[in-house]
Amino acid sequence: MDSPWAPLRGRVFRMLWIAVLAGNVGTWMQTVGAQWLVVEEPDAATWTSLVQTVTMLPVLILALPAGAIADVLDRRRLLIAVQTALFLVGAGLTVLTTLGRMPPPLLLFFTFLLGVGQALTLPTWQAVIPEVVSRDELPAASALGAVNTNLARSAGPAVAGLLVAHIGPAAVFGLNAISYGVFVVALLVWRRPPRRGPSHPERFGPAVRAGGRFVRYAPTVRRLLIRVILFVVPGSVVWGLLPVVAHQELHLGASGYGVLLAALGVGAIAGALLMPRIRRVMSADRLILVAGLVYGGALVVVALVPQEIPVGLVLVAAGAAWMTLVSRMNATLQLLLPNWVRARGFGIYQVVFAGSQALGALVWGQVAEWAGLPVTFIAAAVLMLAGTATVPWLPVHEHDDADRSPAVFWAEPHIMFEPHADEGPVLVTVVYRVRDEKADDFVAAMDAVRLTRLRTGAVRWGLFRDGEDPIRYVEVYQVPTWEDHLRQHEGRLTGSDEQIEQRALALADGPPEVNHLLPTDKGD
Repeated sequence: MDSPWAPLRGRVFRMLWIAVLAGNVGTWMQTVGAQWLVVEEPDAATWTSLVQTVTMLPVLILALPAGAIADVLDRRRLLIAVQTALFLVGAGLTVLTTLGRMPPPLLLFFTFLLGVGQALTLPTWQAVIPEVVSRDELPAASALGAVNTNLARSAGPAVAGLLVAHIGPAAVFGLNAISYGVFVVALLVWRRPPRRGPSHPERFGPAVRAGGRFVRYAPTVRRLLIRVILFVVPGSVVWGLLPVVAHQELHLGASGYGVLLAALGVGAIAGALLMPRIRRVMSADRLILVAGLVYGGALVVVALVPQEIPVGLVLVAAGAAWMTLVSRMNATLQLLLPNWVRARGFGIYQVVFAGSQALGALVWGQVAEWAGLPVTFIAAAVLMLAGTATVPWLPVHEHDDADRSPAVFWAEPHIMFEPHADEGPVLVTVVYRVRDEKADDFVAAMDAVRLTRLRTGAVRWGLFRDGEDPIRYVEVYQVPTWEDHLRQHEGRLTGSDEQIEQRALALADGPPEVNHLLPTDKGD
């Protein structure tokens, strides 16, 4: 789908996209208001970087549990509850700021609460997107998500700067509270159709562990997360210290700081509009190289040329680099994650992304206090370029053609009694007969099967050859409970998993023999 605007033709996506835009504008206004409220405090670099840190810290702590909740509960109802709570928190922040009772520690506390709401919202919203657009539209929808964020990044800071300069931070906080109400209204209008899934929802603890296992045994997802870390940690220096650059290096007021953030947003919007063309002509790895070089170069200019116009121009380029890379990673992850674990996968992604931003902002704030802003930005540029140089050793494989749709292709277990859902561990054995001339290929194919078992629920796996019957191979894997194993049967496996298993089965003689071993009743 070449048009970057195609998903907006759908009424539901368009309505929710506009509501999310309102929320994102409010969030950026909140960030500007909070950072500017402390910019004249002693140790301003520490306070402003802490605003960024406490905003992202809840995502680091809660995104994976939030993803598990979003995969288990109704996502629409969850979003409504969270946005309602955020409205109440935003209203409280507005009232206390208006009354002049908002010291920096209390401001950080309220910012943390808003961050908790964002931690619950982000993976849930990302998991909702594939429900309201087609698979072909997912890359465009992801790019539109980046357009949304960066329209907000462009408009929010500029408006916030004007409001802070002429009215005060309380007005910014009030508008942010209203933006949460807009999202609630849009969610109430959307009537989410019933979703078919397993007969029993997953419990919270096992759901969290299952999400972690999936990412642990999905090499493509792990490489993508490493690439995000290598880009975001040095890149976070801009988001954490730009208010201090504006105030101390460029001698700008709140409006000037808003203009600098708007420059970042303008560049990001331009990059988003070019994403369909970039996707056609540039692989993900080449994009990582280009984005890293552009962003690293921008950091050098910010460090060495303390003048408003050059800094504004390079921030446009930095915004485009940031948006194109983050959007590409986001779209790639959408394609890699099956529906049953999508919110949990994005929860882990948000943990990595927010953790990188929070850690980076905190570290760069301390480095700036110790060594000054120019040295800090040069150090971040060097780290950015060093990370970019690792692309040949840590490439990103997109697998756009992989089939992530649920595939129910295992036969129902033939057992003589019905185990309890919690009974376990369950030991599954699969016996294959493979002739010697195919043995090496079979063992290689089974290594891919191993990952499918571990991604979908197994905690241990092994492949053994029978010493008395050399053409007899026995696959053994252990699943924590009978319920976990049934979920493998009921939809955790995908079309790609089926293809992997069929390649191994094609090398064996005849169908395999499957057995399920359950614990004996130990008695007293």
